Amino acid sequence: MPTVLLLRHGLTAMTGPVLAGRTPGVHLDERGTAQAAAVAQRLAVLPLAAVRTSPLERCAETARAVVRAQQAAGRTVPQRTERRLVECDYGDWTGRTIASLAKDPLWPVVQAHPSGVTFPGGESMAAMAERAVRAVRATDAELAAATGPDALWVACSHGDVIKAVLADALGLHLDLFQRLVVDPCSVSAVRYTAGRPFVLSLNDTTGDLSRFLPPPPKRGGRRRQPSSDATVGGGAGAGAV
Repeated sequence: MPTVLLLRHGLTAMTGPVLAGRTPGVHLDERGTAQAAAVAQRLAVLPLAAVRTSPLERCAETARAVVRAQQAAGRTVPQRTERRLVECDYGDWTGRTIASLAKDPLWPVVQAHPSGVTFPGGESMAAMAERAVRAVRATDAELAAATGPDALWVACSHGDVIKAVLADALGLHLDLFQRLVVDPCSVSAVRYTAGRPFVLSLNDTTGDLSRFLPPPPKRGGRRRQPSSDATVGGGAGAGAV
């Protein structure tokens, strides 16, 4: 089955000190623009089949850098907005500083029991996770049918959204997703198969991504058949499982 490369957007002026959420007009700053250009160059070694992005500006701008790098490598890659990849709706928490939110009575619940959290005036974390996982799995299946099992594609989204998708792929309860770290412009890779997902990479900010290149066809032009089996004792590397 295809491999999805989960890409978090680059830095903005709000990233870190303030919960931007779905605040409109939040663009990449100079740091984020540089990060997007760097990760786009790392991804340029891969023949991407598609780029899907959250509608928020910081993701669309990061995705656009990836598409431009693909074009420079001689490929035309469609970029489409996938609304289900949008940031969690943090409701009344949106726009507040992280320092002030850490004193809110809901904060420890978000940390320890996120599956039970609904943000005041906003979305539940469980609903966010469900829509994001559905979006990624549906797009993966769509690309498998359209382009074959070796397709590579990018889903550009937000920290909590990507953590939720990774938790699902790892078989983790949503209450454990806070153990995962997803840095700005990091790449995490998941390959879905009929039996299970395989998490190939987590929070990669500097590595060589050419290891995700699809293997050459077998003699006679036949492609390998995707398998849900994991190699006992560990694979031989380069994405082999």
